[in-house]
Amino acid sequence: MQSTSNSIKEHTLDLLERALQLKTDIPAIFLSLKSSETPWYAKLLAGLTLIYALSPIDLIPDFIPVLGYLDDLIVLPALIALTIHFIPRDIFEHYRQEAQGMWQDGKPKKWYFAIPFVLVWLFILWLIVKRFLLHP
Repeated sequence: MQSTSNSIKEHTLDLLERALQLKTDIPAIFLSLKSSETPWYAKLLAGLTLIYALSPIDLIPDFIPVLGYLDDLIVLPALIALTIHFIPRDIFEHYRQEAQGMWQDGKPKKWYFAIPFVLVWLFILWLIVKRFLLHP
């Protein structure tokens, strides 16, 4: 029984460590887009991954019990892992190290990294205004 408890604790710590790694992997993917050494197909997959990560719309809506959180727990980390697989290792490691210094107290150090988030929310706001206020 003790070994099962230790195994669960180790697995939980591993998942927590992976979740914390996402905090630097997503910005590292963003930064690797600017490298000319990143292959075009990795850039395409990185763009799709970032759009999915920033999108307020999930593949499976969160209000569906249990299944709603599976995309946050499985789909996004799988997309990130697949994207990292296609980016050359040395390039990604360089940008992962650069991304580790980008966050301070849970916030980006550079304000312009918020631009994609702001653009997504402005687009959603525009769609809402267009749908409900301009065309009642």
